[in-house]
Amino acid sequence: MSIRLRFLGAAQNVTGSRYCIEVNGSNFLVDCGLYQEREFRSRNWDPFAVSPSTIDVVLLTHAHLDHCGLLPRLVHDGFGGRIYCTTATSDIAEIMLLDSAKLQEEDAEFKRRRHEREGRRGPYPEVPLYTIDDAKASLSLFSSVRYGQPVELGDGISATFYDAGHVLGASMIKISIDRRGQERTILFSGDVGRWNRPILRDPTLFGEADYIVVESTYGDRLHESPSDIGNHLAEVINATLRDGGNVVVPSFALERAQEILYHLNLLVNEGRIPRIMVFLDSPMAVNITDIFERHQDLYDEEMKQLVSLNRSPFDLPGLNMVRTVDESKAINYIRGSAIVIAGSGMCTGGRIKHHLVTNISRPESTILFVGYQAVGTLGREIVDGAKKVRILGQRYPVRARVAQIHGFSAHADRDDLFRWLSALKRSPKHVFVTHGEPEVAKGFSALLREKTGWSVSVPEYKTEVVLD
Repeated sequence: MSIRLRFLGAAQNVTGSRYCIEVNGSNFLVDCGLYQEREFRSRNWDPFAVSPSTIDVVLLTHAHLDHCGLLPRLVHDGFGGRIYCTTATSDIAEIMLLDSAKLQEEDAEFKRRRHEREGRRGPYPEVPLYTIDDAKASLSLFSSVRYGQPVELGDGISATFYDAGHVLGASMIKISIDRRGQERTILFSGDVGRWNRPILRDPTLFGEADYIVVESTYGDRLHESPSDIGNHLAEVINATLRDGGNVVVPSFALERAQEILYHLNLLVNEGRIPRIMVFLDSPMAVNITDIFERHQDLYDEEMKQLVSLNRSPFDLPGLNMVRTVDESKAINYIRGSAIVIAGSGMCTGGRIKHHLVTNISRPESTILFVGYQAVGTLGREIVDGAKKVRILGQRYPVRARVAQIHGFSAHADRDDLFRWLSALKRSPKHVFVTHGEPEVAKGFSALLREKTGWSVSVPEYKTEVVLD
């Protein structure tokens, strides 16, 4: 039995998740994500290390762009097999990939015009990485699978998807390879979720696997507890309401926006905050929330109970789902206080910028960050205490309160990752630590080796290993 595993992304970095398994001449890809770190984005344009026409199947863990965002490029370059994932992942990926393709086309046209005006050329062709037509072509190859039901890939190879507890429909994937009575299993963690988080079930635990590829995004830190999130959120909202301001929340459309609604609903039902107008001002977040409501079978028991009692957070009193530009503009003319949740999560674009223009210089308002703010983004400038910031071409003094809640992450922290791995009843042959910044992945690898005595490594980009 010949098994070759190649690490083609998310190897000593966080994004661009992509792993290739070759079994006796057949190629299977686990994820096909976009690189999003500035220093690695050029890899999105590189030829695929494995010819797309030779890849038989793609197994997709979930719909975040750093896991699925390069699929249209893969299809454009010759892939024609099936893309297996859960139904919820397929539904969300349609929204994410079409939006990404639209942005790719707009960005290419903007650069073409700018370079033409400046009389120069950029480092990459002034064409989109992929088009809307490419995205549609990739979506036609999606095939839905159920949790726990093996997908036969041929020649004694099967893949089984399990609930990752990360975002709606997210999966861990266990690949089983049976050859002449010998079986080997390779477990891909995808992005591991957290225990006792709202809406979704806890991550699936496993008793055994020969080889494990585990993420380490937050392998060096611990998150706030859900109770801390509620206390912090109530404190921020009530203080802002007393002053007559608005709470403006930059948010990602997938999972983060829905989880904020959950916590707001809980605080209202417990009487810890008053009923207040809440605007979800993101067409993508609104569409993804619709998908959440279609997949109630994926909810945890607490969320199912809320739905049965007609207290779903998606029916929060005072909630307004904002789709059109005119509806978005009208928010800034309302009287009284409101909570405005809008994209993008790091304030790099989207409708949040318009709400920042209206509120960032008002001492009575609060800008509340509920996610990581990368270096170089507007969100990071604000969090780091900038006195003035540039928004939509103009500079504004920062007079609003700036608050940040760290516990909303859908990623497992260090203890969650260790809890997930500790469920194994026997030692794996080897653990590969991926999907983390180099110092984080290496630190978590060392901790895991020290606590378990297992064979653990941190592969580099394009590392190839032969599994026995």
